[in-house]
Amino acid sequence: MQPLTTRRRILMLVVVLTVATPVLCPAQSASSDLEAQEEQAFKQAAALVAPSLVRIETVGGLERVDQVLTGTGPTTGVVIAADGYIISSAFNFASKPASILVTLPDGRRLPAVQVALDKVKMLTLIKVEADNLLPPQPAPKDSFKVGQWALALGKTLDETPSISVGIVSALGRIWGKAIQTDAKVSPVNYGGALVDVEGRVMGILVPLSPQASGEVAGVEWYDSGIGFAIPLVDVFAALDRLKQGKDLFPGLMGITMKGQDIYEGQPTIDRVRYGSPAQQAGLKEGDAIVELDGKKLVRQAQLRHVMGNKYSGESISIKVKRGDAEHSSELTLVDKLVPYESAYLGILPVRPESSRPAKPGATIRYVIPESPAAIAGLARGERIVRFNGLELATPAALLDLVSRQRPGEKVTLSVVAAEGTADPRDVEVTLRSIPPTVPLELRPAPMAPREKELADKALALGHFNEKMPAHEHEYWAYVPQDYNPDYKYGLVVWLHPAGDTMEASMIKAWQTLCDERGLILLALKAGQIAGWTPDESEFIHDAVEEFEKKYSIDKSRIVLHAFGNSGAIAYQTAFKHREMFKGLATIAAPLPAPPPDNEPEFRLQFYLASGDNDPLHRAVAGSVKGLRDMKYPVVQATIADGSHKYPPAEIVQEIAVWVDALDRI
Repeated sequence: MQPLTTRRRILMLVVVLTVATPVLCPAQSASSDLEAQEEQAFKQAAALVAPSLVRIETVGGLERVDQVLTGTGPTTGVVIAADGYIISSAFNFASKPASILVTLPDGRRLPAVQVALDKVKMLTLIKVEADNLLPPQPAPKDSFKVGQWALALGKTLDETPSISVGIVSALGRIWGKAIQTDAKVSPVNYGGALVDVEGRVMGILVPLSPQASGEVAGVEWYDSGIGFAIPLVDVFAALDRLKQGKDLFPGLMGITMKGQDIYEGQPTIDRVRYGSPAQQAGLKEGDAIVELDGKKLVRQAQLRHVMGNKYSGESISIKVKRGDAEHSSELTLVDKLVPYESAYLGILPVRPESSRPAKPGATIRYVIPESPAAIAGLARGERIVRFNGLELATPAALLDLVSRQRPGEKVTLSVVAAEGTADPRDVEVTLRSIPPTVPLELRPAPMAPREKELADKALALGHFNEKMPAHEHEYWAYVPQDYNPDYKYGLVVWLHPAGDTMEASMIKAWQTLCDERGLILLALKAGQIAGWTPDESEFIHDAVEEFEKKYSIDKSRIVLHAFGNSGAIAYQTAFKHREMFKGLATIAAPLPAPPPDNEPEFRLQFYLASGDNDPLHRAVAGSVKGLRDMKYPVVQATIADGSHKYPPAEIVQEIAVWVDALDRI
């Protein structure tokens, strides 16, 4: 995004190009007058708003939130009501401080209490016991113009406001919520005011991100020339609800959309979440949304813009096209959905080989004992060709259809016998929840030996060390010597604990298992052996992408593996890059924060182990409960008489089988 050139710079350029002599010409004089007038206008605008700005100091709380340092310096707030209500950025309180102190424009320093949080616009309402405060004049929305002057004001160390001058560079940003400015916006003026040259407050300065949400989302853009402000008129519109002391949450319908390109194609529903407002309103998979809240829609991006400002509890009208007919409904948005839980059939499919074409459907490699498939009498070698009457092309299609059912629902499968001579038989199956166990009796998938030389004769096999130039990080890896690119290999990505790469012990523990189970071990090294930093999550992601280019990797079995304090970066990376990682196996590593929602589009499974004498054992057990409450599939392993050590061979073998079974349906 290129910063726009200011009028002042254009005028100065005109002067440089047109002046032929050092004599002061009318153009220079006009430019000087204009600059003086602009400077005076900026000062007057800041002076008009200064009586409404307060300094905010917080004491105590967390040093980091979502791996971001929260800082301890003073920040800014804006008086929003004469009786002591002040609005500020939610970032300023993300650390959950023990106390809040506010310095008013008249110099009084008073304690404040948090009243409520607006999680849509990432604002926090606080209150001090004071009267006769002076709220600013809000600028009407129809006065906002791209290219107009904009002043970012903060109240931190000096008595007078700090000022950063820029322009309004865009409107309706972050899905319709925010004004964008190129004025410098950073933690010192988060919660401050974006002001026009007439001294009216256009908005409250906050960090925001189009991809992420939360109190610290977007803070990485500070002082970048891309800053955001929530229109003050929108803040006033929600003020009465905030004053009641109830947090405001984004409104959810409970749908996911087809297609990844949000700027092309009619928004079409892919899934309707169970128990959601969308389900209660009768919406169905395949419905095309043509109108929302009275606005015509032709792209997903427009849907996001409509929903960007909607709160839980608000009602919204929706019109969908189903076939040739249109259906209109009204639904009330909610702040939480019933946690998503995938159904479970209980088979492992035969994995495709690049050297031979696969038959349509899903051929059964293994039936998990006591599973719905076992109870229904399905057997190894049989091929599932239809699901509730729908033809199946691949195992992935079967997994997708099973994941759209709920545990307890009955489905009908059409199954072809192993020899394939008879007509398909129909089998009724009652699906269940994914069990919290590992099928230890699962034998490795058969893999024929490599019959020809590798196309890339320089491809590294066995145990080797290399460097990743793009990130200047080192890694070591183990690839089975009989590696055959006709097959897809599971990938175990090892993240070492602080101070020890554990290279020798990990090779000893995993080499035979990799050979037997068709696994590749990729061991990444932190930039500093002392431990991982939050921004190294991108190195982990990029390293896996690089390995996928070189080796034949099964995307359904890419797993992060961590021990102890490397668990924090593992959880962060797994949740951030769900499109890549399908499993997380940790040893003595509790969750650093509550888990996000289990998302239907990104299947993620967990294996958490700890010794019963490990000081972290109780925290790990709490993490298991937290994940299961969100309906994530979790296997928990407790190591009898175990301390804070990497686990014994039987647990490592169980992890390897768990990885081998991640593509279960």
